[in-house]
Amino acid sequence: MTPIFLLNGPNLNLLGEREPALYGHTTLQQIEQRCHAMGHTLGLKVDFRQSNEEGQLINWVHEARRTAAGIVINPAGYSFTSVALLDALKASALPIIEVHITNIHQREAYYRNSLVSQTARGVICGFGALGYELSLRAMADMLGLSLAALDPDTPPG
Repeated sequence: MTPIFLLNGPNLNLLGEREPALYGHTTLQQIEQRCHAMGHTLGLKVDFRQSNEEGQLINWVHEARRTAAGIVINPAGYSFTSVALLDALKASALPIIEVHITNIHQREAYYRNSLVSQTARGVICGFGALGYELSLRAMADMLGLSLAALDPDTPPG
């Protein structure tokens, strides 16, 4: 099974501790567990990674070009600053979904213009940690998988 790379950018390792009024109390480890469970339900293998380093994220995107079926990414602060990450994502030729815990469009002006959105097929933001699971459902749909196809008890149509 070809994996989906689920990449997380800087400071997301501090989820649950950093500004919980804004980002919630769910830790990145809890999100990872939920994503693996959702991936199993959808028939997706999830390769979940986090780095505070821009170059590492770019290297993972390059790796994904050869080994992944798609990329879900929360680029965090690099969303708004990294042309290099944008270029790597463009070169991947993979389906990309951008996810954010907060609604970046309701935040300060410098959070509203994500460069990564220019290459993402879709953006999920403002749903907290649930956004990660929603992004995996969307990715499964883009790859032609469906919950109905995986669940023999689901009636057609």
